[in-house]
Amino acid sequence: MIEYISNHVGSHFNYWAAITIMMIGLYTVITHTNLIKKIAGLNIFQTAVFLLYVSMGVVSGGTAPIIAEGFNVYSNPLPQVLMLTAIVVGVATTALAFAIIVRIREEYNTIEEDELYMLDQQAGEDAEEW
Repeated sequence: MIEYISNHVGSHFNYWAAITIMMIGLYTVITHTNLIKKIAGLNIFQTAVFLLYVSMGVVSGGTAPIIAEGFNVYSNPLPQVLMLTAIVVGVATTALAFAIIVRIREEYNTIEEDELYMLDQQAGEDAEEW
């Protein structure tokens, strides 16, 4: 039993690491009310997705897809290219999220989700009184 587990877990270590990192990111997003911590959790989750896709693109014994003598097995560069694009999109999205958080902080003087919800409820009640 232990031998079976060590063979299967050890051979798929990258997948287990990706799942673990993904769950850490998801836990961070769900449990924290601070908006910056939520963005950090999303970035951790995104890193796990990068690891997963790059791990799936690895070919044992594969080389760069440049035709040369003596090489028969080539790696597919598409997963790495897609992940580079995803990294650029992730950085841009994170920068936009931080910019929005700065504006929220300037307007409401807080970045805690529950406090923002409470302020929004109070604003709704004040609007109903008019």
